[in-house]
Amino acid sequence: MQTIKKAISWKLFILSYLFVEGSCQDFGGGQTQFICTSVPKDMDICAATLQNSMPGEDLKTTVMQLRETVLQQKETIMNQKETIRELTSKLTRCEGQSAPEPGPGGRRKETGIKNTMGDVSRGPSDTLAQLSQTLQSLKQRLENLEQFSRNNNSVQANSLKDLLQSKIDDLEKQVLSRVNSIEDGKPGLRNETEQRGRVESTLTSLHQRITDLEKGQKENRPLDKFQLTFPLRTNYMYAKVKKSLPEMYAFTVCMWLKSNASPGVGTPFSYAVPGQANELVLIEWGNNPMEILINDKVAKLPFIINDGKWHHICVTWTTRDGVWEAFQDGVMRGSGENLAPYHPIKPQGVLILGQEQDTLGGGFDATQAFVGDLANFHIWDRKLSIGEIYNLATCSSKAQIGNVFSWLESSIDIYGGASKWTFEACRQLN
Repeated sequence: MQTIKKAISWKLFILSYLFVEGSCQDFGGGQTQFICTSVPKDMDICAATLQNSMPGEDLKTTVMQLRETVLQQKETIMNQKETIRELTSKLTRCEGQSAPEPGPGGRRKETGIKNTMGDVSRGPSDTLAQLSQTLQSLKQRLENLEQFSRNNNSVQANSLKDLLQSKIDDLEKQVLSRVNSIEDGKPGLRNETEQRGRVESTLTSLHQRITDLEKGQKENRPLDKFQLTFPLRTNYMYAKVKKSLPEMYAFTVCMWLKSNASPGVGTPFSYAVPGQANELVLIEWGNNPMEILINDKVAKLPFIINDGKWHHICVTWTTRDGVWEAFQDGVMRGSGENLAPYHPIKPQGVLILGQEQDTLGGGFDATQAFVGDLANFHIWDRKLSIGEIYNLATCSSKAQIGNVFSWLESSIDIYGGASKWTFEACRQLN
């Protein structure tokens, strides 16, 4: 019995020595690692170990490769952390605020100071891209004005055009300087707020000058023959209706829309009242279908309009049982009930075209902005009949105008680069 014990002890000593020498080298820190290997019941332990063990050099090579892989992964992770830290630092300096938290239904609510140069959730590079898009839009409008000037031989228009072109060139230099500052991480970004203010002021001046010049194209245009164009997805481009809405126990809202924006065309209009930003909203945001919101209650609408073509849409609603109907191009596409039943639309609010309001008259979010063209926006304080809606969609001479709000150029102010162009429904469709 004693001999057997000694034999077993001797075998275990040899086995332990083989494992330590063959597999526990170069792991760092002098730590030992044991490897378990299954052995058939009738096979000698030492023979099985020698048979299944990897040669020392091969094992060492494998361990070194694994160790090198781990070190490379560690280095990659450290580099990524450093990159994230630098980007976070730059974002904090350039934006001066954090991204807003999601609100009800996924619509984000703004917090803190609003970034009027673009979506507050975007980084510096996206903000600069937004500035470049704005400049491109201004250039396109200048080209249109240039053509108008050539056709009309307007010395004053040509002079103003040259001045605007010079202003745009200066603004582009400012943007380029800002790009270089961000890429180099220069400390001069401490004055980012002042620089942003100067850029915004220049943009506002440019928009106003171009708008004044464009008036020369529409002096003889009928007040209702126009469209609003929102070329970019920003949180500073919108139109505001000069009057509020009365209290309504029923309504019909109709308009012409043209857009190929994706995902979602955005918010054609929103009506906010004190204490309720979502009193009446039409929105298509993200990959969701278009929705009508009344007092924050939602109904999904069966509209498909983001194909780059003009479409006429109408939504009717009555407070009794919250019954609603949706029409596209003169045809009813859907209906429902229980949408904010027995809740009248409240008066004394703010009606905005092109943006969704998170606060009364503001709190815009670039991701929810409308991109495209909008025209013939009318509101009635009653439910229109199917025939009346069809007359509107086909531009019949019997078509009525809204008794609560009718589409007149003098009733709307535009901001941030939105523009007005001549439009006559059914004569220039698609």
